[in-house]
Amino acid sequence: MLSPVTTESLAAGAADVEAAAAALATRLPVELQPLAELAYNYRWSWTTGGRELFAGIDPVRWGLCHGNPVRLLQEVPPAVCQRLSGDASFIGQMHDVHARVAADLARPYAESAVTAARPAAFFCAEYGVHESLPVYSGGLGVLAGDILKAASDLAVPLVGIGLMYRHGYFRQRTDVGGWQHEYWVDTDPDRVPAGLVTSGDQPLTVSVPVADRQVVAQVWRVNVGRVPLLLLDTNRPENTAADRFITSRLYVGEPDLRLAQYAVLGIGGVRVLRALHVDPAVVHLNEGHAAFACLELARGEALRGGLELQDAFAAARARTVFTTHTPVPAGNDTYPADQVAGLLAGEAAELGVDPGELIARGRTNPSDRHEPFGVTQFALRSARAANGVAARHGEVAREMWHGLWPDRAVEDVPITSVTNGVHEPTWIGAPMRDLLDRHLGEDWPERADDPQTWAPVREISDDDLWSVRTVQRRDLIAMVRERSVIERLARGEGKEYAHSAAERLDENALTIGFARRLATYKRLDMLLADPDRMLALLGADDRPVQLLVAGKAHPKDDGGKRLVTRLFEYRYHPQFAGRVVFLDDYDVALAATLVRGCDVWVNLPRPPLEASGTSGMKNAVNGGLNLSVLDGWWPEAYDGTNGWAISGDVDHDVDAQDARHAADFYRLLGDEVVATFYDAPAGGPPARWLDMVRSSLATIGPRFGATRMVSDYVDRMYPPS
Repeated sequence: MLSPVTTESLAAGAADVEAAAAALATRLPVELQPLAELAYNYRWSWTTGGRELFAGIDPVRWGLCHGNPVRLLQEVPPAVCQRLSGDASFIGQMHDVHARVAADLARPYAESAVTAARPAAFFCAEYGVHESLPVYSGGLGVLAGDILKAASDLAVPLVGIGLMYRHGYFRQRTDVGGWQHEYWVDTDPDRVPAGLVTSGDQPLTVSVPVADRQVVAQVWRVNVGRVPLLLLDTNRPENTAADRFITSRLYVGEPDLRLAQYAVLGIGGVRVLRALHVDPAVVHLNEGHAAFACLELARGEALRGGLELQDAFAAARARTVFTTHTPVPAGNDTYPADQVAGLLAGEAAELGVDPGELIARGRTNPSDRHEPFGVTQFALRSARAANGVAARHGEVAREMWHGLWPDRAVEDVPITSVTNGVHEPTWIGAPMRDLLDRHLGEDWPERADDPQTWAPVREISDDDLWSVRTVQRRDLIAMVRERSVIERLARGEGKEYAHSAAERLDENALTIGFARRLATYKRLDMLLADPDRMLALLGADDRPVQLLVAGKAHPKDDGGKRLVTRLFEYRYHPQFAGRVVFLDDYDVALAATLVRGCDVWVNLPRPPLEASGTSGMKNAVNGGLNLSVLDGWWPEAYDGTNGWAISGDVDHDVDAQDARHAADFYRLLGDEVVATFYDAPAGGPPARWLDMVRSSLATIGPRFGATRMVSDYVDRMYPPS
C-alpha cells in the first residue's frame, strides 16, 4: 500500500484512506489494482508519467472528471479495464509510476526542529493541491498546496489542517458584456481522493464551541505524498442545517458564518490533532483565518500542565508561527467586538477567561473599546514569530503593524520575511521537464535550491530551447482555440465572433498572459490604458501580439468585475476579436496551461500592494519572461537580464502613477519585448530572447522554488527562539 513512513502522530487516519483505496480496487481487474493505490495519494500528480498514466485510461472521461483519478476509476467502463489489463505497455507504465511513488514514500523523515513524533501542523483556510480537490480559491491555496508537496519532497514531518468545502469556491461564467456570474458545484467527498477518518467503526468527530452551541465536525484525510491533509467537515446529522453549511463554501460573505468557519478551522483543527494524538512541535498559521487555534492551544496547555491562564497563553505562543499574506488593509478581516465575543463565548468559558480579554488581543490598541477585532492582530499577538511573503512585503508589514509595537522603531518590528516559491514539478510542462532532465540531471528537483544545479541551462542550445518553447506555446494555443469557441457560444455570441480567435490565434506569435485574482489594485485595465496603441500592437501582421486573460473577482467586488467589462468593450474590434481571449473559470488546471505556454507574463499591481505573487515564477521555470512592476517578489528577482521592470516606487497620486506605469508598459512591450521576440533570422530562433530566457532560468530557478521556501521555514521559523 502506498503509505508514507509513519509514526503514531503521522499515521492517524492513514488506514481509512487505505480502506477507501482497497474498496476502489475491487472494481478493477487484479492487474490494474495498483491504480487504486496511486489514485488515493496525490504523489502521482507530480511524478513524471503520472498524469499521462491516468489520462491514457480514457482521455475523454479524464477531462470530464477534471483529472480526478478516483472518479475516473469509479466510472471507467469494465470493457476498458479488461482491455488495459492485457496491455503490456500500459501495465509496464503503471508499475513504473507505482514503484517510483512507493520508493519516494519509503524514505525516512528528516529530523530538524520538527520530527515524526512531533511534526509541524500547518493551518490554512484553502489548499490548491490539485484541480480534482476544489477546496481553494486562488494564490493562498495554491501556495499552501505547493508547501505540502515540497514538505513531502524534503521529508519534512508536517500535517495540514483545513476545511472540506462541499461546494468549494465559486465557478465563473461571463455574459456577453463581460459581467461575471457565479455558481457553485457540489463536491462529493466519497468521489475524491479522501478517506473519512474513523474511531472504531464510527467517524471520528470533534465538538467545536460556536457562540452558544456545539458544532460537530468529522474529518477527511487526503494524502499529499507523505503529508496528511486533514479537512474538517460540519455536514453531520447532529448539526442544524445552518451549521452543516459552515463548511459548504469557501470565503462566504456572511460575517457570522465566516467567523464560524474560522472557529471550526482553528479551534476544531487543534481538537482534531489532539483526538488523533498529534502533538505538534510548531503550529504554523498561514494567514489569520486560523488564528483561533491559539485559544485552543492555550486551553490544551492549561489542561496538560496545570498552568495559569497567562502561562498557558505564553506556552501556546512559544510554539506558534504566523505568515501574513495581505498588504492591503481591507484584506485583513475585522469584525465588531460584540460579534466576536458572542462567537467565542463557549471557548472563553472553557478557558475560564472573560471574552473581553480575548477581544483586546485582536486590537491594535487593546484599550480602545471602539476598535474592531482583527484576526491578523490576534494572530500576530499569539505567535512567537511572524513573516511576510517577500522581502518588500516584510517591509510593508512592519510598517503596517507598527502600532502593535509602538515602543519600537519600524525596522525593529518583529516581522521578517520568507519569500514565496513554487513547486516546480507541479507547474513545469513535460517538454521543459524533459529538457531540464537532460541538462541538469533527472534528480534536479531535489537540488533545485542550489544555484549550481541551474548553471547548465546556460549551455542549452538556442534550437533546443526554442523547440520546447514552441511546443508548449502550441499546446496552449490549441487549448485556447477550442475553449474560446465554446465559451463565446455559451455567452450567446454570434458565430463569426465565436470562431475569430480559433481562426486568428497563431501558435508562433508572441503570446502574453495576464491571469490572477481580479482585484482593482492588480490593474487589468492598464492593458487598455492606451487602446489605440494596444490595438496597433495586436493588429500588426508582421509582428503579431496575442493576449490571454483569465481571473475571478470576489463575488462582492463589483470594481473587480468591471475590469473585465472594460476589456469586453473592445471585443468586436477587428484587431481585438481574434487576438485577445478572456478565459472563464480560472483554476489551477487553466493556470498550469497558461504559465507553461505564454512567452511573457505581465503583472501590473499598484505598489506596494502585491504581497508576493507566484504565477510569474511558474512562467519563468517554463522558459517564459516576466514584465512586471517592481513589487512583491520581482524586486528580489529582476537583474536587468532576465525580464523587464516597471518602477515600484509608491506614489499617493495614483492617477499620475497609473499614467507613468501605462506609458512604461507600452514602451517596454512595443520597443523591447516585441522587438526582441521577433529579432531572429528567417526560420531561426531569436538569439537575444533566448539569452534572456536562459538568464531567467538560471537566476529565478534556484531562488524561487518551494524547496527553498520550505527549507527557510524549517531552518528559520520553526526552531524555538
